[in-house]
Amino acid sequence: MRKFLVLVLFVVLLSVVVACTGPAADAPKAAKGELNLLCTPQEEWCAGMKKEFEAKNPGVTVNYIRLSAGEAVTRLRNEKANPQFDIWWGGPIDSQIAAKKEGLLEPYKSSAQANIIDPKLMLDSDATPSWAGIYVGSLGFTTNTKQTAIKPPTSLDDLLKPEMKGQIVIAHPATSGTSFTFMCTVLQIKGEKDGWEYMKKFAANVQTWTKSGATPVQNVGKGEAAVGVVFSHDIVKGIDDDKMPLSLTFPSEGTGYEIGGMAIVKGAKNLDNAKAWYDWALQGSTQELGKKYKAYQGLTIKGAVPPKPELLQVKLINYNFDYCGNNKTAFIDKFSNEIAAASLAK
Repeated sequence: MRKFLVLVLFVVLLSVVVACTGPAADAPKAAKGELNLLCTPQEEWCAGMKKEFEAKNPGVTVNYIRLSAGEAVTRLRNEKANPQFDIWWGGPIDSQIAAKKEGLLEPYKSSAQANIIDPKLMLDSDATPSWAGIYVGSLGFTTNTKQTAIKPPTSLDDLLKPEMKGQIVIAHPATSGTSFTFMCTVLQIKGEKDGWEYMKKFAANVQTWTKSGATPVQNVGKGEAAVGVVFSHDIVKGIDDDKMPLSLTFPSEGTGYEIGGMAIVKGAKNLDNAKAWYDWALQGSTQELGKKYKAYQGLTIKGAVPPKPELLQVKLINYNFDYCGNNKTAFIDKFSNEIAAASLAK
């Protein structure tokens, strides 16, 4: 009789537990369909990440277009009424802060954001963030080592020397996040008044304004110009992988840097797949794939091993991303209308 009562009690308790917990949760559905990716890092890394994500999610086809950060914001702005992309991956967060201000991004709180090393720096501060950091890169100078007329610059003021006239190549800040980072670095180090005066003198020494931030590595490596202003990881790629005659130096007063970010596009047509990419990109193993595709940026995930840690072991300024992002449109307009136009007309 006692065994029978114990058995009855056990069955009753079990029924209570089942009633309270409900049926077992369904297993996550496999991702399928398409993902339209707006990719800002270099082409090789974009193509590599498409390949890696599709291998993890064989039911998904990733379609991507590679655009520089400034071009990306313009494209999203122009397509706001009918978005053609689901997620934007890469590029300095100055651009994503500007895009958020224009209502171009879809907030998303991912459980994977708990992996981020420094959320105050590398994650949008809103309760449901609009962007997350996926890599870090420092600005540097590259110089062609086969020419001896110009020494590698080691300060911002070195770029203003008379011998630099017509010897510098850098991207245009309207299209390139790299170049905008440089310009906003100058404005923070020198203050806006002196910073804009500096930019006028600097522009007078520029030979070519490229569209992409990394292109000056190729220009300088081929001897088309003596000096380029580029993110240091792109310079390292030129030295290590492309075997170009280049040196890498940093400004002694401190250098600016980027947090490369990602964000889901407002009105994404493949929202679930965009979230799947977002979650995947915040895994340490995913970020470590960059080295495989010759991308040497620092990483933002706890425990992930950066490919070139020395590139962040330099003097960095206290770069104010909100200041640069919130003023991006105004600063680019001022530069384009007052400085670059005069430079191109000379």
